[in-house]
Amino acid sequence: MVRFVLASGSPRRKELLEQLGLKFEISSAHGEEIITKTVPSDIVEELSRQKADEVADRYADTYKNDTCVIIGADTIVAYENQIMGKPRDNGDAVRMLTQLAGNTHQVYTGVTLVVLENGGRRTLTFHEKTDVQMYPMTTEQIQVYVATGEPADKAGAYAIQGRCAAYIKGINGEYNNVVGLPVARLMQELLALGLV
Repeated sequence: MVRFVLASGSPRRKELLEQLGLKFEISSAHGEEIITKTVPSDIVEELSRQKADEVADRYADTYKNDTCVIIGADTIVAYENQIMGKPRDNGDAVRMLTQLAGNTHQVYTGVTLVVLENGGRRTLTFHEKTDVQMYPMTTEQIQVYVATGEPADKAGAYAIQGRCAAYIKGINGEYNNVVGLPVARLMQELLALGLV
């Protein structure tokens, strides 16, 4: 029997994984994120690997006979190769959205699968990139959106699945990648590994 563990407390990632019909438990990674890379795709792969490895270390002794798959993920927004994390405050959210409005930016999600089985461990890391084009927004529209509180804990200060959907002109790539987990690519990788 294969057991799945999501190494994230993100409610959005939990919902996306549930859509696949996988039964899984949640064990969030709590370690400090250490970034040694500079390219967005490399950064998300590095951070997803750190999260998955931390949780896998906790489970390594428990799953010596069963197969356990730890799923770690990290998402960042980048505009002109500048990384936009979660806003520090409302002013920071306004700054980010002012840059993104009317332009195209990229959302990268890195995913690491750590497979524990028969006392062994194997790791697969990949990333997905989605281009997101936003309509222009007035200063007032940005301030009204920021006042909703929705941008507070979101990379790039917006939620594509929330109120900011009104300003998304189009995307090129997997939609769910922007939400926080590229579930179609994840499923393809699990199928290729013979885990589903």
